[in-house]
Amino acid sequence: MTPRQFLSHIRQAPPAPAYLFLGPEPFQRDWCRKALLDRLLPDAEARDQGFTRHDLSETSLTAVLEDACSLSLFASQRLLWASSAEAALPRARAPSDQPEAPASPEALARYLKDPTPGTVLVFESTRYAFEGDDKKKLERVREFFSAVPIHVELAPLGGEQARAFAERLARQAGLSLSPAELDLLVESLGGEAARIAAEIDKLHLWAASGKPLGAEQIMELVPDARATTIFALVDALARHDRLRALDTLDTLVRQSEYLPLALSFLSSQFRAALAAKEAGLRSSNEVRSHLSSLGLNVWPSKAAQIHQTASAFSPSQLASALKSLFRADRALRDARPDDRVVMEDFILHFAA
Repeated sequence: MTPRQFLSHIRQAPPAPAYLFLGPEPFQRDWCRKALLDRLLPDAEARDQGFTRHDLSETSLTAVLEDACSLSLFASQRLLWASSAEAALPRARAPSDQPEAPASPEALARYLKDPTPGTVLVFESTRYAFEGDDKKKLERVREFFSAVPIHVELAPLGGEQARAFAERLARQAGLSLSPAELDLLVESLGGEAARIAAEIDKLHLWAASGKPLGAEQIMELVPDARATTIFALVDALARHDRLRALDTLDTLVRQSEYLPLALSFLSSQFRAALAAKEAGLRSSNEVRSHLSSLGLNVWPSKAAQIHQTASAFSPSQLASALKSLFRADRALRDARPDDRVVMEDFILHFAA
């Protein structure tokens, strides 16, 4: 179940006796927790009496199940939130001083066959991601808690999901952001939901004071947005716009950007454009699909930039650009008066 499906479930159906929250994404987890608290324990007094936190790295699963079986004199509805769910899994070697055997999945299954009325258990595992080496460990957690009826997967947002999420929050905040400005915001924050939400709140406060809000303000206000200025430099070079390229370089310098890293971004962009040209790709969707098949995760806006760069130059021009980038990179590594001089020389020759 996705977080959005969970929110719909909470609104439309009685809460289940137990849930398993899987994954490291914090914003959606907090979102789901708030919805569950609002449904079960809507007022402050009920929440004080009925909400209990456990940490399974410090408390045994047996103790949590015993707490769930206990009836409260002060709360008709209870929510028990057990974090570090992965700690409940049996280890290869149990500590010698462990006073009791750890609870088994069967014990949890027995409780869930006859759960305490009005009590909801949430097991939360945030340690493992959904890819790489963590994937098998996450599956072990899922298997151990297989008796729990509903599993909610809190995976990081994908590129299109992050953009849709940012667009929805911006609209709710009354911000009018263009598609390019949304791309700038999402890319600079790596598509992280919590950071997107926090920065949109910040931009809302900025705009509410009557100040103008555009790409320039986003680059000034949002951490890491300055890195996306490099993409503006790529665009200016692709358009042979020397004045804009030099102006963008000046912005990078004022933002204390590390220029060798900027040159590395440029090289990556032109190599991808040459690959797209040689593969005969005719749209940004084809570029994204082709690069994804090679194991590269490319945002839609980045794929559009690569396609635009490939369309602006012939294969020989792209190859020549890579040679110029190589010479500029070598010059940056040599003794020289200023990185900016090297970059300006590259722009003046390339965007002629």
